Amino acid sequence: MRAEIEKRVSELETEFAEGKRMLAELEARQTDVQQTLLRISGALQVLNELLAAEDARETDGAEPAPPAAADQPADV
Repeated sequence: MRAEIEKRVSELETEFAEGKRMLAELEARQTDVQQTLLRISGALQVLNELLAAEDARETDGAEPAPPAAADQPADV
């Protein structure tokens, strides 16, 4: 009887350790996903602000801003 109990204790300790490992992996993954969502949220905010600024320029009748120098072809 003692041997059976010790065997079961060993099995449960192994399962417990595996569960803790899985939980640590899930928590790490959760952190990664939260950081990704934060970056996406920031990008959305910036792009929406750019759209709002563009709408404001169009509403005011102002000309759109010229393209950046890097966007213009080089003189050859």
